[in-house]
Amino acid sequence: MEKIMKRIFIIITIPILVLGACTPAQQPRMDDPVNSEPPFPPPGDDFSPTPDDADLIRGQVYLDSTELLTLESFPLQFSLQVTGNLPTPCHQLRVDVNPPDAQNKVMVNVYSVADPEVMCIQVLEPFDTNISLGSFPAGRYTLWVNGEMVADFQS
Repeated sequence: MEKIMKRIFIIITIPILVLGACTPAQQPRMDDPVNSEPPFPPPGDDFSPTPDDADLIRGQVYLDSTELLTLESFPLQFSLQVTGNLPTPCHQLRVDVNPPDAQNKVMVNVYSVADPEVMCIQVLEPFDTNISLGSFPAGRYTLWVNGEMVADFQS
């Protein structure tokens, strides 16, 4: 009797396992929650300094290239393309764009911030982003990034 029960159990169990393995995966429904955590760095993210930066240490960035982009619009809009490396993956990019001064110099500071309490792998973290500079009143301007002149442009 015990052998018969084992055979019945096997005969019933195997088809259930086979059929269960052949069913399609459940498709997401429209009302399922979506992972809202953006990738790092988020596309089009604003890298402006925040009040929380006061708790972080300021670090440098290693800039590979900077380029002023002029967007075809009226009035003209300008953007700064910046590529380089952060000191570690734990550093966050910050860009501080200042309005033109009396000599029409647009000063941009690019740096990083990090939590001093966090241990982090010591490898460079590449970045490539565009920073909107907006539009400027008619005139001739110079763009400076971290103390170096990047472009001379007219608005």
